[in-house]
Amino acid sequence: MASSYPHPLIAREGWPFIGATLLLALLVNWQAGWAWAVLPWLAFIFCVQFFRDPPRSIPGNARSVLSPADGRIVAIEPVRDPWLDREALKVSVFMNVFNVHSNRSPVDGEVRQRWYHPGKFVNADLDKASTENERNALWLHTVGGHDVTCVQVAGLIARRILCYVDAGTPLARGQRYGFIRFGSRVDLYLPLDTRVKVAIGDKVRASATVLAELA
Repeated sequence: MASSYPHPLIAREGWPFIGATLLLALLVNWQAGWAWAVLPWLAFIFCVQFFRDPPRSIPGNARSVLSPADGRIVAIEPVRDPWLDREALKVSVFMNVFNVHSNRSPVDGEVRQRWYHPGKFVNADLDKASTENERNALWLHTVGGHDVTCVQVAGLIARRILCYVDAGTPLARGQRYGFIRFGSRVDLYLPLDTRVKVAIGDKVRASATVLAELA
C-alpha cells in the first residue's frame, strides 16, 4: 500500500529551510554577485537533497518487515527490548546527512503505544546512541499478532524528532509517519524467531528494502 503522504518529492519539513536558503542565495546573488553567493547556493542544494522524499514501491506481504529508513545496517543482535521488556532481535539503520530522512512504517499494524525519551546527541552510528540519545518509540502490533518496536533515535547534529502518529493509529507498510532532521538512526526490535534478510553494512531504502520476515 502506498503512503498517503500528499507530496511525493520534497518533505514538507524541508519547505522552510529550502525557502530560506533560496531567498538568501537570490538576495546575496543580487546584491554581491555570484562569487559571494556560492555558499548560499550550496546550502540551498544541500537542503533540497536532504529533504527529498521520493515515492517508493512497497514489496513483500503482511509478514515482511520493511526498512523504516534509508541508510546502512549497523546492528543485528539479540538484546533486551527496553520498551516492551522482552528478549528481541534488534536491527538498526544509520542515516547520514545524504540519506532520505522520512521514516516509514516497517509493518502493517496498529500503534499500541508511543514513548518519548529526552537524551543526548552522541553519534548515531554508535551502539550507545540507542540508550543515551533522544528517542521516540512506537509499539506496533501487526495484523498477524506480532509486536514490533520502532525507535527513532536522534544523532550527533539532529535536534528534532518528528512523529505524527499516536496510540490507536493504523499504519500500512511503507506509510510515512515521521522525520528526523540532520543525521540519526532507527532501531527495530523484532521477535526472536524473525528471519533477518540483511547483513551488517548493507545499504537499505525506506519501505523498498525487506529487512526481515516474521515467523
